[in-house]
Amino acid sequence: MLPVWGRNGRFVRIGALGVSRILGTRTAWTTVGDGEFFCPGCGGDRNYQRLTGRRRFTCLGVPVVPRGETGPVVECAACRHHYSADVLDHPTTTRFSAMLRDAVHTVALAVLAAGGTCARTSLETAAGAVRAAGFDDCTEEQLAALVEALAADTGRLFGDGAGPGDSGPCGPGLSIELHEALDPLAPHLAPAGREAILLQGARIALADGPYTPAEREALTTVGVALTICTDDVTRLLTAARTPS
Repeated sequence: MLPVWGRNGRFVRIGALGVSRILGTRTAWTTVGDGEFFCPGCGGDRNYQRLTGRRRFTCLGVPVVPRGETGPVVECAACRHHYSADVLDHPTTTRFSAMLRDAVHTVALAVLAAGGTCARTSLETAAGAVRAAGFDDCTEEQLAALVEALAADTGRLFGDGAGPGDSGPCGPGLSIELHEALDPLAPHLAPAGREAILLQGARIALADGPYTPAEREALTTVGVALTICTDDVTRLLTAARTPS
């Protein structure tokens, strides 16, 4: 109990609830940025404000003593909940969809380019996967044209003296392309989601026959970029060859 001077000139005692009404802290927030984020409370994309605050000790609701700075925090414009700033590391659903779409497209092109022949069955399988990922107007002809353009740029994709379908190791250019598309996506995918992307690439490679060494090398690079361990990559590539 806390003694305070009452109106009748005598000390009275008040409980903890009364003390909290007399003494406390208050934070004055300042907006330092805004944007759109995935709100974990709302479960969807929302606008946010990035806030920093200054805390003050209060007496009877009046700020009297500085208590230092706090934040930054992210405030959802819809639910008004505050979150730590690392919530902005999670992509919005719109951004995530675009990342997934681009990843599937890149894997499809990489496997087709590694296979070299671009058989009709492979193109059909690749185009189906890319359309399912969000490129609704993707056609076999478009993919074939892109693969042809990539094949002409052998120095960037396959390394000096190599070309699509060669049995040599995956060129540094091809590896860079895959890592640029998959590295940012992998942390936000569940294991089943990462495996699904690898299996899509495997089905494209198998559509025209067994894996070529270059296709297997490209798919191994896909697995590495998706942080799938070597044993699981081998298991998944073997499973893809088994008819369901």
